[in-house]
Amino acid sequence: MDCTRCDEDAVMHAAYSGSHLCADHFRESVEKRVRRRVRRDDLVSHDATPEDPETWVIGLSGGKDSVVLTQILHETFAEDPRIELVGLTIHEGIEGYRDESVDACIELSEELGIRHELVSYAEEFGVRMDEVVEDDPENMAACAYCGVFRRDLLEKYAEELGADLLLTGHNLDDEAQTALMNFLEGDVEQIAKHFDASLGPLSERGEQEEFVPRAKPLRDVPEKEVALYAHINDLPAHITECPHASEAYRGEIQQLLYDLEENHPGTRHSILAGYEDLASIAADEYSGDDGADLQECVECGSTTTREVCRKCSLLESLA
Repeated sequence: MDCTRCDEDAVMHAAYSGSHLCADHFRESVEKRVRRRVRRDDLVSHDATPEDPETWVIGLSGGKDSVVLTQILHETFAEDPRIELVGLTIHEGIEGYRDESVDACIELSEELGIRHELVSYAEEFGVRMDEVVEDDPENMAACAYCGVFRRDLLEKYAEELGADLLLTGHNLDDEAQTALMNFLEGDVEQIAKHFDASLGPLSERGEQEEFVPRAKPLRDVPEKEVALYAHINDLPAHITECPHASEAYRGEIQQLLYDLEENHPGTRHSILAGYEDLASIAADEYSGDDGADLQECVECGSTTTREVCRKCSLLESLA
């Protein structure tokens, strides 16, 4: 099949748009969507200057999503002195799996010439995820522990690195799954928080001075296209699922979306587009609603809604 835009052989077919694209036009398409999202979400501050640049910290896991995001952002801002990129990698302590992805992070950072920081659960918390999974004092899925610890370190080090923005490699599938889960759970307040935390344009979000603003520039690109982009560009991505991954509910939603997309191309795009509009309305509705008071955790000083933050309570149960 020929490329829709030229006479070269197509390497992919986007059923949701009907396009067949060759390697060059496919690359161009992915990069265009990421850069458009950067613009639409107002990620580059008007106050950023070469003399006073912004620091963008990327949660760089070494997987396909974060590697592709880092590569595209580097190409976009390599000649722009207003933006400095920093890769932040977190080693959870998963034997074999994370060691290989850390190598990918180091290789990519060296190739691009960007600063790279590596932190670990072992050094920060005195635990490794392999041990946490074995002990499991709270009888929870591994992802529940890991998500709390990872978010804590991303936020802590983004702040220590002087980040103006914390970026993660969530793709279209990730965000469509989260949108559907929040909707099915009927959690309108969580939908509003999602908008203010990472979905809405920076200029439209509610004030959250306690946290580094987050952004997801890759969220318009389907997961399979992210993987293809990494393959075509021969990027050092570690494409292997975590051996402890066990989010049963998300897995069901993922399969549901696969089936819907197969029968009705464009479903993921429609879900996320509608969800973002609804999230904006929900955020307006909840604006001014202080909700739970934020305070400092008595154990570690991090911002939380309780006396002892969730991270510290989990670490206590693991002691």
